[in-house]
Amino acid sequence: MNEKILIVDDQFGIRILLNEVLQKEGYQTFQAANGIQALEIVDNHSPDLVLLDMKIPGMDGIEILKRMKQKDADIRVIIMTAYGELDMIQEAKDLGALTHFAKPFDIDDIRQAVKQYIPAKR
Repeated sequence: MNEKILIVDDQFGIRILLNEVLQKEGYQTFQAANGIQALEIVDNHSPDLVLLDMKIPGMDGIEILKRMKQKDADIRVIIMTAYGELDMIQEAKDLGALTHFAKPFDIDDIRQAVKQYIPAKR
């Protein structure tokens, strides 16, 4: 299994947690603390799935998602938010996000969603 997952979150602890869990599952992981780093990783590594926080200083999750979709219309994105902002969640889904998780999330739910949404390699 060489599927690549990009974790985009400004909170170091969340990036480390997701990174450790997903690496144990056998995925190759990349981490970004902001939108610029995330878009560079998309350009250079073409991740199979992105876990994207919505509240990131500078470029927010909606803007990052829009730019990712411009680069790759088929990129798969799961959004994470600590806020119950239904309009932001709906906008992200309208832009093509697969699903969302509210923080704090259950790590097993994230693990299951990754398995569900990662594209099957043939």
